[in-house]
Amino acid sequence: MKLIIAIIQPGKLEAVKEALNEVKVVRLTVMDCQGFGRQKGQTETYRGRELGTSLLRKVQLQIAVNEDFVEPTIDAIIQGGRSGEKGEIGDGKIFVLPLEDCIRIRTGERGSEAI
Repeated sequence: MKLIIAIIQPGKLEAVKEALNEVKVVRLTVMDCQGFGRQKGQTETYRGRELGTSLLRKVQLQIAVNEDFVEPTIDAIIQGGRSGEKGEIGDGKIFVLPLEDCIRIRTGERGSEAI
C-alpha cells in the first residue's frame, strides 16, 4: 500500500479528478494549502504599488492506493495537473510514501481491503 500526496494548482483539481476517475481511483482527500517552490511566490500590483506574495494557493490531494494502482494514479495526476504539453514551473509535485496500515473504522477491516 502507498500514500500518494500530490500538490497541484487549484484550477487543475477538476481535470485531475476526471483523470483519476478514468483509472478507477475514486477515493481521495482534498485540502487547501499554501506554499511556493521555484517560483518563490508572485508579485502583484495594488493601487500602483508592487506587493510580494510569498505563499501561493495550492491544493493537496491524499490518495491511499494498493500497489497495482500506484503508477496509474501517478500518470492520471500528471495528465490532469500538467499545464500544456510540457508543463510549467508551479504545476506541482507528487510524493509516494509507504503506507504501513489502513483501518476502516466502520468494519474494522485492515490493510489493502480497507482501502
